[in-house]
Amino acid sequence: MSPVNDGSTDGPNDGPNDGPNDASVDARPDGPGSYPGCPATVAEAMSRGEVLRTPQWGIGSAVVSIVAAIVLGLAAAIPLLLLDAPLPITALVGTVVPWIGLAGWPLLVTRLRGNGPRIDLGIRLTWSDVGWGVAAGVVGLILAGIVAVITQAIAGDFSSAAGDIAGELREAGPFWALLVFAIMVMVGAPIVEELAFRGMLYNSLRKRGVGAVWTIAITTVAFSAFHFEPVRFFLLLPIGVVYGWVRWKTGSLGASMVAHGVNNTPAALVVLLGVPEVTP
Repeated sequence: MSPVNDGSTDGPNDGPNDGPNDASVDARPDGPGSYPGCPATVAEAMSRGEVLRTPQWGIGSAVVSIVAAIVLGLAAAIPLLLLDAPLPITALVGTVVPWIGLAGWPLLVTRLRGNGPRIDLGIRLTWSDVGWGVAAGVVGLILAGIVAVITQAIAGDFSSAAGDIAGELREAGPFWALLVFAIMVMVGAPIVEELAFRGMLYNSLRKRGVGAVWTIAITTVAFSAFHFEPVRFFLLLPIGVVYGWVRWKTGSLGASMVAHGVNNTPAALVVLLGVPEVTP
């Protein structure tokens, strides 16, 4: 198998200590768009006779995506806070603007320097992907609940940034802002964050020959740290592992998006209803 030339020296095998092979690897044909751990969409495109080109994006592009999200978020939020802008505007703009980096850059760079986001990032959603995603999301909720109990016993009561914003919106903001924010938590965040972490970062690491286990570990730590919530860092770790596992299992980014959405649904209910927050 010829891996993608992304400055990588990886060979056709991930090695005996790499962990299980991606589900998409077993049926992967030879070709310029193929590499160990590539999304199932690559093999599917080749089986249809599509001519793929070697993607010219990699880890650098993934880093740009994450750093751009942080910089854009600060650039948007700080002026709004200094100007004492209305809370709904500050909350919604401060949440959406970073998405330009997290989602916009992966979508753009894969189109300009690869085969497009659908093939390069594994954007696919079959009934099997949905099933695995729902199951993974439920497992993530259970694990998060266990870690939350342990964290609370050690650090005391804590909340998430989304929960804090929701509380303020319920007191000062119109209902439409609360509803939009809840939809962003349940639908928007899962899509955007998965494009960056289990999409571009995951695949760029695999292209460089990083094994599945290490790839899941790295993307999980990056995902958890990106939220900038020290108390919830360890709460997010098992969730990130589950998202990475279901991406590996199915070869589909759609499955991890579904898992992420299922996991965020209780948080969206917290936003809307103000019930006690029990999940991240």
